[in-house]
Amino acid sequence: MGRITAGFRLTLVAGLLGLLAACSNIDRTHGYVPTDDVLAQVTVGADTRETVAELVGRPSASGILDVGGWYYVKSKFRAYGFRQQREIEREVVAISFNEAGVVENVERFGMAEGRDITISRRVTDSNIKGVSFLRQLFGSFGNFTADQLLAR
Repeated sequence: MGRITAGFRLTLVAGLLGLLAACSNIDRTHGYVPTDDVLAQVTVGADTRETVAELVGRPSASGILDVGGWYYVKSKFRAYGFRQQREIEREVVAISFNEAGVVENVERFGMAEGRDITISRRVTDSNIKGVSFLRQLFGSFGNFTADQLLAR
């Protein structure tokens, strides 16, 4: 066997480093969620849509009805090499308003093991309206099987 040239060694090392770099993870974050310090400035029962917009900013998503809420969503995605990215972290802050436009509730939701959990919640009185929009939306995930969808 012949000797390995310096140029070949350099090419081999560069190729191995390139393969190693392609296997590293790439994290991307999308969206905005206000911090707890900012949310602490929002007073339930006193602040309005206008004051919340000044303190926190307007959200990218809002409720279906005008009397609904504002939703701030932030997601973190991770991709390894050429694999498809997957969501590894999600945080949702929901600020709901009553019919007069006054803050009624401030909630923070997270993602743990594919289920949504309430991280914090501030309410002035009991939730007489029933289940919130987010709980309706996320509550149905995992509650049905493929057989139920196909309904043979």
